[in-house]
Amino acid sequence: MASALVRSSWRLFSGNTIRQNNSKQATTTASGGMLPEPRRTPFGLIGVVCAVIPGLLIGATISKNIASFLEENDLFVPSDDDDDDD
Repeated sequence: MASALVRSSWRLFSGNTIRQNNSKQATTTASGGMLPEPRRTPFGLIGVVCAVIPGLLIGATISKNIASFLEENDLFVPSDDDDDDD
């Protein structure tokens, strides 16, 4: 919304009209031919492990630090009374 307002006000003040081309040129050439399929980068199992393991470790460390901060400042202290389901 704001970008459309800026574009329309720019056209009014600059005196130049910008012609917008609404055709998708990401998959076709200017003449209408299909572009070749893009090259694929295979990640494989090693790539998945290298992405997931650091994320889990960083998330666990942040969670542990926040939980210890909350317990130190008595903002959240788990009570033993919650385990009375018997």
